[in-house]
Amino acid sequence: MPRLIAVSRSTERTDPKTPLDAGELIAGYGLAGDAHAGLSEREISLVAIESIEAANARYGIQAGPGSFADNLTTEGLDVSILQLGDRLRVGPALLEVVQLGKPRTAAHTYNYQGVSILPDMGAFCRVIEGGRVVPGDTVEVLPASNS
Repeated sequence: MPRLIAVSRSTERTDPKTPLDAGELIAGYGLAGDAHAGLSEREISLVAIESIEAANARYGIQAGPGSFADNLTTEGLDVSILQLGDRLRVGPALLEVVQLGKPRTAAHTYNYQGVSILPDMGAFCRVIEGGRVVPGDTVEVLPASNS
């Protein structure tokens, strides 16, 4: 089953996110203490560690969780199969996918050493039900039609 491997935040929008021991997801807001929280319905950014590892291999970089402005880094979740409206149960929290990827021309598309993966391999979610999430929490995809 897919799982959460990191929860990350930054206090400035221009900084990479730093992994935490745990994070509080707040319904209608995002990750407590994160610079991007409360700005739009894209409250949480999500990237799979497999995408980070692929970027590392392809570009010869050493990115980790949070390097690409991801709040939640998952393992075993194929982000490419997510659809708008899908819901994700992450530990006690419930998220809804509101955007897949991000236009490369969009402001604040964060990059790590010139590499950006959010446009092609990221997802943005809003928090439907909040809760404390920690690395190791399971991640369950609930298709929009069944949620």
